[in-house]
Amino acid sequence: MNYTIQNQYLTIEISSRGGELRSVRDAEGNEYLWQGDPASWEESGPNLFPYIGRTTRQTYTYQGKEYHMPLHGFLIGSEMELKTQTSDSLSLCLKTSENTLEIWPFHFCLTITWKLEHSALSVTYQVENQDDKTMYFGIGGHPGFRLPLEPSLSFSDYRIDFGKNAAPRQILLSDDCFVLEKDVPLELKEGRYLPLSHELFANDAIVMKDMPKELTIESPNGSRKIHAAFPDMAHLGIWSCGNAPFVCIEPWSSLPSRKDIVEDLETQPNLISLEAGKTYTNTWSISFYR
Repeated sequence: MNYTIQNQYLTIEISSRGGELRSVRDAEGNEYLWQGDPASWEESGPNLFPYIGRTTRQTYTYQGKEYHMPLHGFLIGSEMELKTQTSDSLSLCLKTSENTLEIWPFHFCLTITWKLEHSALSVTYQVENQDDKTMYFGIGGHPGFRLPLEPSLSFSDYRIDFGKNAAPRQILLSDDCFVLEKDVPLELKEGRYLPLSHELFANDAIVMKDMPKELTIESPNGSRKIHAAFPDMAHLGIWSCGNAPFVCIEPWSSLPSRKDIVEDLETQPNLISLEAGKTYTNTWSISFYR
């Protein structure tokens, strides 16, 4: 089912299926979120847990045993339970089940909380390790935004502004989207702008490290803007598909598997390690304004 939260600035719809963001409309009824299309990308704004991206042969190991992890983990296809709801906030949770244990051998409780404040939506991930051993995972967001935001503009009229003196590093990926353990400077215009074009994503996503922890999707010729801030995320993905009119801004805690390596959860670089009984919290936000 879908839940709705709203204030005088925004109306947000969130699905119980994976806590997917389904709609973001402003007070004038303008939709900012991509509404999905089976011809390109049928999602709108999924959350990724407990893994980001692909595992080699959909396989990883933990303490000598093989497990099979779907793309971006199992949260996308999981039904979350309502925890709390007010007019402008919502919390959904997912707990350990027989199905999750077959994929990922840890007892946990994941809570996602959405909160509206003026024209901003904050998203808080809270992961409780309810096991007696250290838990290893990744978590992140994957919202897609409609472009253009105004009918007089086109996709290529937009750019991503990282702010002055930005120097992100692009992590190179193989043709099948695995990490190559090599990075290069991401070329930006005037040291801050990434102009958008469909050709930019010919080799799939642009994945970064050492990037500024906020950005703005904007057009010099338009008035509507989207600002994202992700202060505690180590990585960022930017993605679109074919000629579809959307761009995804994906704040990630970790990375996909390395090329041709079946990762061991205990040794894969960049995964979060959470000790038994501890809780991990990470908040990021999206603002919509003119």
